Amino acid sequence: MDSISTALSLLILALLCLLLTSGSRGKSRLPPGPRPLPLLGNLLQLRSQDLLTSLIKLSKEFSSVYTVYLGPRRVVVLSGYQAVKEALVDQGEEFSGRGHYPAFHNFTKGNSIVFSNGDRWKALRKFSLQILRNFGMGKRSMEDCILEESSFLLEELRNTEGKPFDPMVLLNRSVSNIICSVIFGSRFDYKDERLLTIVQLINDNFQIISGPWGEMYNIFPNLLNWLPGPHRRLFQNFGRLKNLIAVSVRDDQASHDPHSPRDFIDCFLTKMAEEKQDPLSHFHVDTLLMTSHNLLFGGTETVGSKLRHAFLLLMKYPKVQPRVQKEIDHVVARLPMLEDRVAMPYTDAVIHEVQRFADILPMSLPHRLTQDTEFRGFLLPKGTDVITLLSTVHYDPSQFLTPQEFNPEHFLDANQSFKKNPAFMPFSASERGRRLCLGESLARMELFLYLTAILQNFSLQPLGAPEDIDPTPIATGLGKVPRPFQMHVRAR
Repeated sequence: MDSISTALSLLILALLCLLLTSGSRGKSRLPPGPRPLPLLGNLLQLRSQDLLTSLIKLSKEFSSVYTVYLGPRRVVVLSGYQAVKEALVDQGEEFSGRGHYPAFHNFTKGNSIVFSNGDRWKALRKFSLQILRNFGMGKRSMEDCILEESSFLLEELRNTEGKPFDPMVLLNRSVSNIICSVIFGSRFDYKDERLLTIVQLINDNFQIISGPWGEMYNIFPNLLNWLPGPHRRLFQNFGRLKNLIAVSVRDDQASHDPHSPRDFIDCFLTKMAEEKQDPLSHFHVDTLLMTSHNLLFGGTETVGSKLRHAFLLLMKYPKVQPRVQKEIDHVVARLPMLEDRVAMPYTDAVIHEVQRFADILPMSLPHRLTQDTEFRGFLLPKGTDVITLLSTVHYDPSQFLTPQEFNPEHFLDANQSFKKNPAFMPFSASERGRRLCLGESLARMELFLYLTAILQNFSLQPLGAPEDIDPTPIATGLGKVPRPFQMHVRAR
């Protein structure tokens, strides 16, 4: 009887899912898409390839706006520059919610800046932006911090003495130190156990989330919570990183002076004290831990991965690197600074093309509609999750002449001056997008200052022939994870 009851329950649940699916379609005027199965949704259409490739394939069949079911969850997918721009820029307020992302949300519980919505998101974003600016983001003081950190990295590169090495850990330690100096008030030595732990935990989780286990967890979180697999390590790593941050929070609490803030944690503690009596306050210890967690993750992995992609591409296309070095040498004799960027159009174009071609966050993070929204003749109901295929924006042939090729000319005009392209969206939408990455200006500073400092002092050399370098990622989920490689550097 137990097995019969279970079978009947599953049948009833499946019928309910089918009825709800049909009903919601009728009321909402959703865009067309492949017909879903109860519970499984469209997984049969997605099962044979990675999720990104499958969604791009469906966009060619069902147009640039279509509906797909990831398991029982209904999602609207936007493909190509024009559709993504109309949503995230032209109707940015309506598309400004954060969609469901269980791999993060089941840990943060919506208590963080990246994975919150509504008033909490607005309050945390406004506060965090102000504090990051106070600590120099986009200003000369942060530039000085990056220049100092890059000098430590240059010394480490000299210490390789031309021997082969894997740049991943070294780059991520250095990049992580920038956001660590903001959150914790100081940088760490490259051999400091705390820094090594931060980098290791974030690297591991980025690979898990970007792989098949991460994708499946986001589709069936309740099921996978009961099953073994790498996804279980995901939350163990998150917990360890949270505990590491908590130690610094307790240390700051013990010596906190609201009149002399030393770091992001101090500023958050002051805000917590100011709103202690407000029952509606969004500033609590757990929110501090989760927001710091988000900042560490984003500030370490995204720039670190882009630099590794840059190394691979500069070695694979050997004509590009000497031209960048020639331009740097012509402009400055000291370490390059941000003010030099305008005089380095080719270098700037290469940095932009690396980000376009590497396409490190190909689906971005999911958005969510904050209200019922008319979009391209469809009525999308409030609360609908939206996936924007940024990969189809960066590889849109209507916006880039040779999208499948690494070509810095995409960002140069006929006079070889740098030119912007509105389809360049490595941080989600353009500067008018509501969910623009909080650390965009910091990441832009880091990429320019790091790459110019490295190429001014070293030539990057592969261990084998350039044509044998494989720039395709080993995983493509949340992010494109560069495959491990070794290289060596030659002092110039």
